[in-house]
Amino acid sequence: MTNISKCEQLIRGGTVVDGSGSPRFVADIAIDGDRIVALGQLEDVSAEHTIDASGLIVAPGFIDAHTHDDRAVLSSPDMAAKTSQGVTSVVSGNCGISLAPLIGKEPPPPLNLLGQAAWFRFPTMDAYLSEVRSAPAALNIVPLVGHSTLRVGAMDRLDRPAEPAEIRVMQETLDAALKSGGIGLSTGLAYPTANAAPTEEVIALAKVAAAHGGVYATHMRDEREGVVESVRETIEIGASAEVPVVISHHKATGKKNWGLTKDTLALIAEARKRQRVDLDVYPYTASSTVLLEDFAAQSSKVLVTWSEPYPELAGRELSDIAKALGGGLSSVIARLQPAGAIYFQMDETDLQRVIQFEGAMIGSDGLPHDVHPHPRLWGTFARVLGHYSRGLGLLSLEEAVHRMSGKTAEVFGLADRGTLRVGAFADMVLFNAADVLDVATFAEPTKRSAGIERVYVNGQTVWADGRSTPARPGRVLRREPDRTSVG
Repeated sequence: MTNISKCEQLIRGGTVVDGSGSPRFVADIAIDGDRIVALGQLEDVSAEHTIDASGLIVAPGFIDAHTHDDRAVLSSPDMAAKTSQGVTSVVSGNCGISLAPLIGKEPPPPLNLLGQAAWFRFPTMDAYLSEVRSAPAALNIVPLVGHSTLRVGAMDRLDRPAEPAEIRVMQETLDAALKSGGIGLSTGLAYPTANAAPTEEVIALAKVAAAHGGVYATHMRDEREGVVESVRETIEIGASAEVPVVISHHKATGKKNWGLTKDTLALIAEARKRQRVDLDVYPYTASSTVLLEDFAAQSSKVLVTWSEPYPELAGRELSDIAKALGGGLSSVIARLQPAGAIYFQMDETDLQRVIQFEGAMIGSDGLPHDVHPHPRLWGTFARVLGHYSRGLGLLSLEEAVHRMSGKTAEVFGLADRGTLRVGAFADMVLFNAADVLDVATFAEPTKRSAGIERVYVNGQTVWADGRSTPARPGRVLRREPDRTSVG
């Protein structure tokens, strides 16, 4: 029974996978404004607009747990790479890299993954979020504050620990950013911008995030032979700062390190008995970031995704480029800079082990400004649904959707997101469970996924009939850890 007789929009006869992990069921969903106002058998309800969803799955809009979409929401507000997969919210500012707060500095790698100096024009997080709100994108954004961004703003050199006065400056800047709407601190300790930061520097900043009820998300110091010790450091930071931890894109890279996820996941599982530790993972065995010699040396194959001096080489293998340009690996990499790359360096067994881990969320880690991006930018969520859930059966459909929606909303404290229920925001995706599949490949990385029929953000249709709509209903979402809808 329902106490409404009319609504603005009605989705009839879909099979609801509600994001909680519970079994699917057939129901109608009524929407007024930006919220779900009724869910069930709504035969007596009429609507201004009705969609027949029979034969389709109706799920919460997916929440991308790991993105670098800080600039993309401004420069590409249709966000087609994400909405075409059913993504309705993105967690930005990961790996220590956020567009704000930073002004007047040439961004060193990896900050230049977001653009050059002209894009780093926001002296405060408030200034950045004000522009995002005044020119909204098609989807919602959940902003983290980057440790490397703070270091670049506060320090004259990055190859050393921060001095106490510099830590105080970073703490004050972070405090202001979190007050303005940032939901936590991220680090990229593997990168030259932050690798010299000792554990104590990170803890000092993580305590500021904790004071605001925020999270600590980390691209750990080492994902190779030191990955086990890096997990220990991450757990220590979380415990010392009393802050929830999210381990970014968890993996073990380099062939000699394959299998170490058995040890890292055991450590994480034990830590979860005492403190909050979660992780995200993308469903590919190749990574992507700026072009770094030590990363390339660990990889079986490297694809160049962009190069400022040689833009025509995007999409080509580094070994072929070296033959064409002549010279050793070091000299060729130096000539290509600044540049980005895809690194083939992970094991499928490790990947499947991480995907199945109970704390795992799905994050794309896509790089929207690469000329020839990793296919994860356009394919991550459909790949989990089509290949790993339907194809390999690693996760049930209900569990796969949960890892992309309800679980992620709970970890990041996104109230009334991530589940389909009365009172929740109408962020939804309608897809064909038999057809949904990633189509993007390493050769053709920007092909849109199959099987995604319709996507709603805050009650407005942003993707339908295979294309973006003009709607731009996205919002800046705040963290409300005590008001989440999923336990």
